[in-house]
Amino acid sequence: MRLTRCLFVISMLFTLGAIAQNKSVLYDFNEIPQSLSVNPGVETDFKWFAGVPLLSGISGYGGSNGISVHDIFADDGVDINVKFRERALNTLTPKDEFSSTIQLEYLTGGFRGENPNLFYSFGGYLEFDNITYWPQDYASLIFDGNADQLGRRFDLGDLKTRGSLVNVLHFGVNKKVDRNLTIGGRAKIYSGIVDYSSTSNNGHLSNTEGQNNLIATNLNTDLLLRTSGLQDLDNASDSDTLTNEIISRALFGGDLGLGIDVGFTYHLTERITITGSLLDVGFIYHSSDPKSYSLKGNTTVEGIQINVMENFASLDRDFWQDLVDDIEAEVPFETDTKSYVSFRPTKLYASIRNDFGEPVGKGGQQSCDCTAGSSDGGELRTKYRNSVGGQLYVINRPRGPQMALTGFYTRRIGNILALKGTYTVDKFSYTNVGLGMNLQAGPVNFYIMADNLLSYNNIADTNYASFQFGLNIISWGRN
Repeated sequence: MRLTRCLFVISMLFTLGAIAQNKSVLYDFNEIPQSLSVNPGVETDFKWFAGVPLLSGISGYGGSNGISVHDIFADDGVDINVKFRERALNTLTPKDEFSSTIQLEYLTGGFRGENPNLFYSFGGYLEFDNITYWPQDYASLIFDGNADQLGRRFDLGDLKTRGSLVNVLHFGVNKKVDRNLTIGGRAKIYSGIVDYSSTSNNGHLSNTEGQNNLIATNLNTDLLLRTSGLQDLDNASDSDTLTNEIISRALFGGDLGLGIDVGFTYHLTERITITGSLLDVGFIYHSSDPKSYSLKGNTTVEGIQINVMENFASLDRDFWQDLVDDIEAEVPFETDTKSYVSFRPTKLYASIRNDFGEPVGKGGQQSCDCTAGSSDGGELRTKYRNSVGGQLYVINRPRGPQMALTGFYTRRIGNILALKGTYTVDKFSYTNVGLGMNLQAGPVNFYIMADNLLSYNNIADTNYASFQFGLNIISWGRN
């Protein structure tokens, strides 16, 4: 039982050490080419850009809205079992989550076409995404059992988890429709490496007074776990070909799917702008290595019942195994290899921005022949030294949409440096202050940004952490 408890605690806290993602600092940070990744309809003024392979975009996030690593593992003289009971078992609910996302961009670039109003982008990235909700009644069963819980119904629907490792290849088009409107779209091909999902569970476990014994245990269950790719990777690990298997599944040898991103930028006035984007509207068809596990049925058990007179001649029988066989007949554990479809976690961004202050550079452009991206080769819109506004972020999750609200301020110092500060309110934190920096040294573009900076003096005590950084080469054309 102690080993089971330890494994349970470790599995629940694993994602707290990982690094996820509302890219609130990157969104609408137009100086950075990667802002196209969160809004394919962002305004662009460069002629072409190329990301440094494996360094152009690395981002991640990790969060738990109800508990932190420090809450459990702090060296405060309190027994870890006591802390876990007080700060997790007696506090968390099935709405509390452990989630993480890691994204590694290994290829990215973009170029302006012969029509200066069209900008094309392409690239590829690996993404790991996981979310697990606190399984409250399962945790109670593991730590306390159900022996002294007469009449309590343990909800088996508390178990909800979903995760995937996916390689994504994409190609997008950004079009300046007129002086006020820019739109964009991006097509994606998903190549699934690993997927697991258990989000539609139902049922209960309860103890009541028995008729033939003191206690009757009632089990009503409808549990399902779907996986894909795990068996192939496990076999490859045994034969020391794991790396080759991962590469094969990432390059169209795994589960395939399609998706789209769309976005826009619209100027209400010369200085007031609204933007919006919808990302990862897509699916993956899991057919290469699917395996599902189900437990479904109803039964009532009053323990082992032996009538000595009737069973006198067979008292050496394995009555325990008879009980197990009866339960398995009523609640069978089954596996199958049927293909299935999973949908990507769709994200929505929206913002409103007010620009003010003095213009930056020559009409807000770099010191170059910046006709790229302008309407019919005319001037681009003026960039101003300051911007202030608000952003909305929504992501689809197994227990319903999650939302975050962000206020931001951007300061541009010439054409070399831009800084963006954010304040975000969501389920993870009410004190989430973020900061991003974009540095342009000639053609070399470097950016770095992070969220929840106030918690960095003790990262283990935070409920949320995220970071992003990258390196690009940008050209605006020559004088």
